[in-house]
Amino acid sequence: MTATLLRTAAELHARARTGRRAVVMTMGALHEGHATLIRTAREIAGPGGEVVATVFVNPLQFGAGEDLDRYPRTLDADLELAGQAGADAVFAPSVDEVYPGGEPQVRVSAGPMGERLEGAARPGHFDGVLTVVAKLLHLTRPDAALYGQKDAQQLALIRRMVRDLNFGVEIVGVPTVREEDGLALSSRNRYLSAAERRTALALSQALFAGRDRHAAQQALRARASEVPSTRARAEALSAIGESRAAADAHAVATTAGGPAAVRAAAHLVLDEAARLTPPLALDYLALVDPTDFTEIGDDFTGEAVLAVAARVGATRLIDNLPLTFGTFGAAS
Repeated sequence: MTATLLRTAAELHARARTGRRAVVMTMGALHEGHATLIRTAREIAGPGGEVVATVFVNPLQFGAGEDLDRYPRTLDADLELAGQAGADAVFAPSVDEVYPGGEPQVRVSAGPMGERLEGAARPGHFDGVLTVVAKLLHLTRPDAALYGQKDAQQLALIRRMVRDLNFGVEIVGVPTVREEDGLALSSRNRYLSAAERRTALALSQALFAGRDRHAAQQALRARASEVPSTRARAEALSAIGESRAAADAHAVATTAGGPAAVRAAAHLVLDEAARLTPPLALDYLALVDPTDFTEIGDDFTGEAVLAVAARVGATRLIDNLPLTFGTFGAAS
């Protein structure tokens, strides 16, 4: 399948439209993660609907000294991948098409949530993101728009903007796609040398270590809950050597764990990576409430996000995993 290249909003609006339109917004340099988003959009739109992928490197979200000029531009390859994944059209406007008359004087403010984590590391970044997302939503007029969960804070802010400002569009988050070794797919991965890539694996490994520590803690808590409450049952279990194991599980479950243990397990991996050659330079490791991206406390229950950002050489990478606190099941 070949995707039609559209350069202007007029061309996009002139297309005959039937069924649902699902949009995937990208900055190009498409990879399998984007392809997964487009395939999911194809399912949402259905055979009678339309999938539009946007390709636009947004200057508003790049700060001074960031990689706007060297950000990869691979439109021909993007057209091919988008079409193969199921896109009907690729909307690749110029900067002048999106921002006629220069940088917009009126922008969308990301508010306090946009000043945390990524927003603290990249001041003004999320104002630029939300401004272009708002413009592209107006230009493409979708029924649904899909974004990757790898950019968890961005996804949360887009959802909040759509809710707070009454955009009539469904926002769909799609799970992070990873390479076989666990590294989250990113257009910036191509910047990494072989040695830098080995160091960069520490981001996902730290998240997995935190997740595994949490899963083990949840299993121990579940095991501890099975400790017999009556003397007769305790004696019966003791006869087959179970009571000591249950007591050990209870002791571990009640003395160490929760968010502090998750953070500690992840930090161990990151601290080791800081001593590698080349080293990993940590920006942040955070365990946050996804509704506002504030750090969670040790008594927190519900959905959380374990997020990390770091630099390897000249390349800055981010990653995250969802976790669930307050149940005996393994983390999601």
